[in-house]
Amino acid sequence: MTLMFSKSQLTEEQAQALHTWAQEGASIADLQRKLGEEFNLKITYMDARLLVLDLAITLKEEKPEEPVKVPDLVLQGDGTVTVTVDEITVPGSLVSGRVTFGDGMRALWYLDQMGRLGLDPDQAGYRPSELDLKTFQEELRLLMQGA
Repeated sequence: MTLMFSKSQLTEEQAQALHTWAQEGASIADLQRKLGEEFNLKITYMDARLLVLDLAITLKEEKPEEPVKVPDLVLQGDGTVTVTVDEITVPGSLVSGRVTFGDGMRALWYLDQMGRLGLDPDQAGYRPSELDLKTFQEELRLLMQGA
């Protein structure tokens, strides 16, 4: 039985190296490879992915994601809604990401394994307007069709 690698097994130097490599544009696979080459730490891709989460490492995107915009006619003055997809999916989800509603409020969105769409707003109890909700669903649909 193989045990999972954890951040507690890293030295401060190794953890800092991971952050530095990520800032230089390394992907999860690059981080996994560099740990092996530089520190002789052989870990699985999943372990590397979990280390990125545990160490709160921000990976640079290869190309900036441009939010999908719904035509202004649909918005009717309620502002724009932007939707992004996470590079690392929230555990237990098929796909996840962030949404910013027309009033500036943000939320985590996810599609669970039963196909149900969920929202977890940054501010407890927040409910987007009906128009923002419809716009979000349309942008998400367009984003998923383009993926």
